[in-house]
Amino acid sequence: MNLEQPCIRISVRNLVEFILRHGDIDNRTGGADKDAMQQGSRIHRKIQRQQGAEYRAEVPLRYQIPCDGFILSVEGRADGIIELPKRVVVDEIKGVFKDLKRLEEPQLLHLAQAKCYAYIYAEQKNLEEIGVQMTYCNLDTEEIRRFRETYTRAELKKWFEKLVSEYEKWARYQMTWRAKRNASIKTVEFPFEYRDGQKKLVESVYRTILRKKKLFIQAPTGVGKTMAAVFPAVKAVGEELGEKIFYLTARTITRTVASQAFAILREQDLKMKVITLTAKEKICFCEETICNPDVCPYAKGHFDRVNDAVYELLTSTDEMSREVLEEQARKWKVCPFEMALDVSQWVDAVICDYNYVFDPNAHLKRFFGDGVKGEYLFLIDEAHNLVERGRAMYSSSICKEDFLKIKKLVKYGEPKLVSALESCNKQLLELKRECDGCQILNSVSHVYIKLLSLMTKLEEFIEECKDEVIRKEVLEFYFGIRNFIYIHDRQDDNYLIYSELSEEGKFYLHLFCVNPAGCLQEYMGKGNSTILFSATFLPINYYKKLLSTTKEDYAVYAESPFEPGKRLLLLGNDVSTKYTRRGPEMYRKYAEYVMHVIKGRTGNYLAFFPSYRFLEKVWEVFMELPQEQMEVVVQSQYMTEQEREEFLKKFEQERAHSLIGFCVMGGVFSEGIDLTEDKLIGAMIIGTGLPQVCLERELLKYYFDRKNLNGFDYAYLYPGMNKVLQSAGRVIRTDQDRGVITLLDDRFMDRQCQEVFPREWNDFQICNSENIEEKIAKFWKAEEQTDMK
Repeated sequence: MNLEQPCIRISVRNLVEFILRHGDIDNRTGGADKDAMQQGSRIHRKIQRQQGAEYRAEVPLRYQIPCDGFILSVEGRADGIIELPKRVVVDEIKGVFKDLKRLEEPQLLHLAQAKCYAYIYAEQKNLEEIGVQMTYCNLDTEEIRRFRETYTRAELKKWFEKLVSEYEKWARYQMTWRAKRNASIKTVEFPFEYRDGQKKLVESVYRTILRKKKLFIQAPTGVGKTMAAVFPAVKAVGEELGEKIFYLTARTITRTVASQAFAILREQDLKMKVITLTAKEKICFCEETICNPDVCPYAKGHFDRVNDAVYELLTSTDEMSREVLEEQARKWKVCPFEMALDVSQWVDAVICDYNYVFDPNAHLKRFFGDGVKGEYLFLIDEAHNLVERGRAMYSSSICKEDFLKIKKLVKYGEPKLVSALESCNKQLLELKRECDGCQILNSVSHVYIKLLSLMTKLEEFIEECKDEVIRKEVLEFYFGIRNFIYIHDRQDDNYLIYSELSEEGKFYLHLFCVNPAGCLQEYMGKGNSTILFSATFLPINYYKKLLSTTKEDYAVYAESPFEPGKRLLLLGNDVSTKYTRRGPEMYRKYAEYVMHVIKGRTGNYLAFFPSYRFLEKVWEVFMELPQEQMEVVVQSQYMTEQEREEFLKKFEQERAHSLIGFCVMGGVFSEGIDLTEDKLIGAMIIGTGLPQVCLERELLKYYFDRKNLNGFDYAYLYPGMNKVLQSAGRVIRTDQDRGVITLLDDRFMDRQCQEVFPREWNDFQICNSENIEEKIAKFWKAEEQTDMK
């Protein structure tokens, strides 16, 4: 075997799931990938520990097959190998919620994994025959059922070689494409003249990838963060420092910017396949997203056709746009969403939402499942959003009233399920009686044990239920319970457990992930390197604490490339959004401030408010003021996508008078929108953006105070100031932009707020309602004189 040849690696699990899958997409067939749950991992370890001295657990196995021009390496880890005096048995363990009496034979893909390990071990140890044992364990009762079979090495060899031969064309494609891609990357150069600070960023990103570390980048708008991250990552892939780029974003608009960055590099004849994943609801061909063969023709027989559809696409085009994917899916009559996920396995870069990597309920299991690792490079855009998104992904809740609702649905003919629901409800009722609004709890393991028992009964019901309406409700409830069990298994001292009696009288049990860093790190650790970047990563230590668990992470502060003189930053010290000072007089003062700013120059402006209620109060007063000719647009709470687009289009139009948009901080118009040059010349930030006092924020404050950190800062100040920085960042987007930013709240005068200001804000001026017009007029006059030179 020539070890100098290129090597294509694939895990045993991915091999069998990819080649042997067949039939329909059908979301009615029970739960999901149970053995990937942490509870399954716990059962694995428990069963392994109970075996005798002849049992070896977690045995790494690898088999290399010489192919023409490359080596195919099939790799994995056998759950157990039992070495008896006259017989060797490979053990494959699977945790399920199913009643084991109903299990008539091993599941095809589970058995196929075990047979792969058996063949590899038989080859390595020169065994003429070998046993295969499938061990199924009920995750509730811990009851075990085993299936045993003995195979000769010859019959396993024939079966395994057929499996591998079907995969060989895919491995050959991968090797050929990789060589073509890497050769093209060598000739690619940075596509622009470097802006100030941008070259330093590019070097920092490359160096971080080379060292397999993590990098936090605080870089203001205009530095060119996207290309400064994408270019060195592409170069690193060409040098085989990573095999695939995942560009992760929180919003659709930033996914478009990332896609454009790759497109610019492809203008230099870069050979790189890039896919942007679109949400299932948006790309689905059916009116309603119901994934079963009775309703969706694309679900019927999907797995029989999808591999051929993907192979044809990969070998006929480098273009992986949504339009191309949809056309191919229609041609082969397969689900466009599931086909796109399969295509993502073979491309060089995937642009997608955070949840495809980090969310345990939605991540791409082929890349990030239990025991799966790869040489991935993570580029995380707008990474400040990952704190709250992470908390949501790794938290879970159950509601007592849901148990009663499901009990009513299934009460006839399901005594075991009804009994299990009553048992859970009883536990929750006891907790409800002890709860006075909110109670922090040390443990809910007694509830957890009851939920495990309930899961088995729910799974049986779902499999047998013929009423689709009832089944759908029970299935949704089932997924909620399953998630609660999963989160309970992974909780640690980064969590708070608490009960809550809501104002409507509903009783909830919450597993609240306060610090998501450990959970996020679990997935970042599946790749080589992570680059996190944002225009508002301040204070950096706050984000490091909540997004990473490693002390040796790098951090870079990129200086703004723009001339500070082109931007006027004013702090209004005679207004406040504090609740105690709100009232008609203050609303009027804010409305007048907005008018003062607009009077400075005809143009487009945005005013950002702390809440819709505050916005409406100021807007009402503003409309009563003596009006100059201007147009006013207002963000509403439940805008459709089309209404948002129409709102933004107003700022693209030319007009002879001013346009003012009233928006909320933290909303869709305060982050990610790009209004360059004269499309926006001023932003008024009304208030410090502090979140409203609520139970969850108070729990965050309590938690961080107990950790000897400033709880108020972590729960309120830093999240609030991030909204302020994001809103202010809408104004100066390019070196041609000029504009006014006003921070209107006397709390901006406080040291705590100013400590979070970016360095380029050290030239702020203080103003009040009496002198603001004068200061703005002076700024615009200076700009006009500059233009005349």
